Amino acid sequence: MAQSLKTYWRPVLCWSLLFVLPVSVFAQNLPDPTRPPVSLLQSDAGVVVPTGPILQSILISPQRKIAIIDGQTVKLNGKVGNQTLVNISETEVVLKSGKQLQTLSLHPDLIKKKNRASAKMN
Repeated sequence: MAQSLKTYWRPVLCWSLLFVLPVSVFAQNLPDPTRPPVSLLQSDAGVVVPTGPILQSILISPQRKIAIIDGQTVKLNGKVGNQTLVNISETEVVLKSGKQLQTLSLHPDLIKKKNRASAKMN
């Protein structure tokens, strides 16, 4: 009886030790998706310096297109300050003030690279 308990508890003990290992051993080094854009991070003086309107979200459905800019919900052709929202796509919006156009991106820190196939076509 004592021998059967030893053979039973050894695998249980080994498996339980696997769960005690820190989970961070298996974690990957991925970027934090909740981290604010670089334009909003603190400068050396500790002051947050926004650089104009900030696009926070885009909502597109068959019935409507909406952008959230600086916490304000704006429909297509709606106003953001003295600018008009003239275009909404999946990743960016275009604001117009007079003859000037300003493009706001959901991912302003993302650098686009041409893929080799499209570079060969040009």
